[in-house]
Amino acid sequence: MRSFKVPTREEVSANNQAIFDTLQKKLGKVPNLYATMAYSKNALGNYLALQSAPSSLTSKEKEVVNLVVSQVNDCDYCLAAHTTIGKLNGFSDQQILEIRTGAVSFDKKLNALAALTKSFVESAGRPDAALVENFFEAGYTNENLVDTIVLIGDKIITNYLHGVTKVPVDFPAAPALSAAVA
Repeated sequence: MRSFKVPTREEVSANNQAIFDTLQKKLGKVPNLYATMAYSKNALGNYLALQSAPSSLTSKEKEVVNLVVSQVNDCDYCLAAHTTIGKLNGFSDQQILEIRTGAVSFDKKLNALAALTKSFVESAGRPDAALVENFFEAGYTNENLVDTIVLIGDKIITNYLHGVTKVPVDFPAAPALSAAVA
């Protein structure tokens, strides 16, 4: 398989250099997966616009979706990044492991979101009808459903990019899921 090098600031377009500068100021680094998007003149800016777009989902709900999608797609990079972000959003280590299974015992509403997300990804967009109904019964709306689907698409982009590039993970490694069921 082709080897992908993470491009440096000097190796990307002027537009992407400006984005790198912004990321460096905001995050203290340019995450490797974002830098890899900069092989394209447009992908990084387009992706960051999608990722930062307003959503009807809370930060915690977004992390549930991100963690479940990344687990189903077995993306070490995104699991590491979203374990870190999940902690910043108030989830404990054990809660993060549980979320990744697609079943959340500590919050009924988040459980409905996690289960539906898992079903969406495992079935290539054709979730179990009972899980869709459970999602709405838990208090979610049509707007939430659409935003969940958009967020699933967002995370699939990065999962697939890492799946093919295998750029180094520059976040603390996520613990193995087996720890959640041990």
